[in-house]
Amino acid sequence: MIKSINPATGDVIDSFEAHSAGEVDAILAAADRAQRSWRRVPIEKRVLLLTEMAKVLRANKEAYARLITEEIGKPITESRGEIEKCAVTCDFYASHAQGFLADETIESNATESGVVFDPLGVVLAIMPWNYPFWQFVRFAAPALAAGNGAILKHANNVPRSALAIEAMMREAGCPDGLMRTLLVEASEVAGIIADDRIAAVTLTGSTEVGAIVASQAGKALKKQVLELGGSDPFIVLPDADIATAAATAVKARFVNVGQSCVNAKRFIVHEDVADAFNEAFIAGIRALKIGDPMDEATQIGPMARANLRDGLHDQVTRSIADGAVLVLGGKPIEGPGCYYAPTLLDRVTPDHTSFKEELFGPVASVIRFSSTEEAIALANDTEFGLGAAVWTADLDLARRMAREIDAGAVFINGMVASDARLPFGGIKRSGYGRELGSYGIREFTNIKTVWIGPAK
Repeated sequence: MIKSINPATGDVIDSFEAHSAGEVDAILAAADRAQRSWRRVPIEKRVLLLTEMAKVLRANKEAYARLITEEIGKPITESRGEIEKCAVTCDFYASHAQGFLADETIESNATESGVVFDPLGVVLAIMPWNYPFWQFVRFAAPALAAGNGAILKHANNVPRSALAIEAMMREAGCPDGLMRTLLVEASEVAGIIADDRIAAVTLTGSTEVGAIVASQAGKALKKQVLELGGSDPFIVLPDADIATAAATAVKARFVNVGQSCVNAKRFIVHEDVADAFNEAFIAGIRALKIGDPMDEATQIGPMARANLRDGLHDQVTRSIADGAVLVLGGKPIEGPGCYYAPTLLDRVTPDHTSFKEELFGPVASVIRFSSTEEAIALANDTEFGLGAAVWTADLDLARRMAREIDAGAVFINGMVASDARLPFGGIKRSGYGRELGSYGIREFTNIKTVWIGPAK
């Protein structure tokens, strides 16, 4: 039984039977048939589906936002923002997919030669709970425009969101079977990956799960895109605008209750301005409103599950034992729901748990440094490489640092965020492959050379 539980109250909202083996087989067979037809639809007609998806998302924004908030505890204002971001991304690919996938002519020894972009087939999307609509749309809008089919295996704590996504696609006019949701346990995923009707796999999730899925897909010789964990550095140099940096730091760390792979997590601050930064940072954290995520004023709701909160508290406890200085928070909030106090740890070093591990929740770690070279070394002293931020008035220095920091994206004087126009993804144990932009839409295509000869 797959349950949807409200993390703000602990109440069970609904329960669902997992799909049987026969139902899974029928869903995969239908997706395979639908995709074989869909790939032959001209791209200028395929993108019309994306336009309709955007319309349905906006028309049902409030209902979808409330569903997200009920299921994972995200503040309602952020849930609305998630749905709008999905619609914007659908609009973007509806306008640009045809250009991104246009045939390319390349001069060679042939009369004519070049590259075409063909779809791979049905893609299995294994998605996390923290942005239940966005994670799917981020993959599906470009993948469907490219002619692929999509099977969604969502996190099992968001079954209502997963089914709502399928219904949204149906309302938008998605061909029967082309996109379906599977409600299955994690133990069933390996068999689905191995199925010949699955052509490729995309996963957003933890590094540990990513390694398992990569092994399973690799054994079957199937393409993968993996967007995994992160411990993003947020570097503040002594000439930075401290007030703006600190205000941005609050949002960068505590948006979505700190439960995002691309949240800033390690605040690497020059020792000359660390106290001033902390003063502003602390004031911003204290001002965050904690409460019912359905309340329009709430900025910090509950964490998504009790086990996630308990794991985070264990990491905080170990960090303090390691020598980190607890400045704020550091404990669960008493009462119903999976609430954790917004927490600040200072004087963190590379030996501390909060530096070495990804803390997936409302906990910020401040690390002090004395030179630019040390800041870069600290930023890179991690197994992760998703995003990074650099704050400085010296843009030439920032550009140099951006080239030396191990990350899939470096934002200068701004907060790391995904944008449909720009590629998104990581390196090291943050995964591989790219989503979004022109690079993302080509990940699930066969980049095929066509050569016509002989040369004249």
